[in-house]
Amino acid sequence: MSLTRVQFFSISLDGFGTGEGQTLEAPFGHAGERLHEWMFATRQWRGPDQPGGSGGVDDLFVKQHDQGIGAEIMGANKFGPRGWHEDPEWKGWWGPNPPFHTPTFILTHHAHPPIEMEGGTTFHFIDATPAEALKTAREAAGGKDVRIGGGATVIRDFLAAGLIDHMHIVVVPILLGRGVRLWDGLEGLENDYQIEAISSPSGVTHVTFTRTGA
Repeated sequence: MSLTRVQFFSISLDGFGTGEGQTLEAPFGHAGERLHEWMFATRQWRGPDQPGGSGGVDDLFVKQHDQGIGAEIMGANKFGPRGWHEDPEWKGWWGPNPPFHTPTFILTHHAHPPIEMEGGTTFHFIDATPAEALKTAREAAGGKDVRIGGGATVIRDFLAAGLIDHMHIVVVPILLGRGVRLWDGLEGLENDYQIEAISSPSGVTHVTFTRTGA
């Protein structure tokens, strides 16, 4: 069976996956881009048009973004700012060719027709529990893995339901103090996973969780 995965989801030292005060101009609230600067600096992210990016462990993890992924699930607040469903022109933060290249399922209570984008991404909007959403995404993934893309609340809900097989969390050495925290209500989670940590010269720590027996 395909795996359910979280890839390089960044959190602060105090466990926040996004800052407070998300707006159209500030998708991650007061955190800005600080949680993701390590990723933006890699060779893989910068691409051939912007030489000089960093290599090493950060780059190796970013290179895994598309490997084996057949579908994605994300929350409504990752797809857009509050009220996006009232804007008929809104198609996400990522421009005409989003970086997903798969069927992508948005968890929302607001009905919306699918949006087909360039590069193989089609956004589908569903009102479903984590288990129901995963079943739908697996059917669309064609035997490949399903990525749980975030935000923190969605990942936490899937973890609480016992649905995550492999998770890669990047701990960034900043303190946010407020926002949406990943780990709340998940005491004892470590008992279900084999956990490994790798430190990077960039200052971040890559922590992987592999479900025991997965």
